[in-house]
Amino acid sequence: MTKPVRSKSVAELFGAPEFGQEGRDRLVRAALELFYARGFHAVGIDQVLAEAGVTKTTFYKHFESKDDLMVAAVRARDEWESQAWDREVRKRAGDDPRAILLAYFDVLDEWFNAPDFGGCIFINTAAEFPNPNDPVHQVAAEHKRKTRDYFRDLAKGAGVRDAEAFADHYTALFEGTLVLRQVHGRNDAARVTRHAVEALLAGG
Repeated sequence: MTKPVRSKSVAELFGAPEFGQEGRDRLVRAALELFYARGFHAVGIDQVLAEAGVTKTTFYKHFESKDDLMVAAVRARDEWESQAWDREVRKRAGDDPRAILLAYFDVLDEWFNAPDFGGCIFINTAAEFPNPNDPVHQVAAEHKRKTRDYFRDLAKGAGVRDAEAFADHYTALFEGTLVLRQVHGRNDAARVTRHAVEALLAGG
């Protein structure tokens, strides 16, 4: 069984997203932090402006609406999180696809025990904006599709016979683990599910 690790903050685990000091960057950074901490509907533009330290003139120079800012924020999180996850799993697993697939759950375990864990922003986004035609929902869904396809590619590299089916099963375990932690409050969710991942790999 994978042993629990010392709690780290999200910044300690993944590093902090890098943003510039221009008005647009400050708006996206502030929006991302506020939306993740409080939810999209609970945060108004005035709160974002105050956090970013910019004026409405600056806001409308870069964005037509709050919807545009939400899309930009989720897209920025997608770019950062994809890189951060890849970096962290490869620290543990190197370039071995099979080891990487297991390491994802080791990183989940660390993340789940971070004192500032706030859930998966992409699940949160899709839940707040359930209409699949909503641009904010679409950005979150695209992240999830890309992640699932990356799992498929890792499975191919690991020599799994049916990589498409494996990706579906692995993704169901991955997403279910996120729900087990976020909804059920199970800090040990990744350790519990990792056994199923080991069995899935053994059967591949």
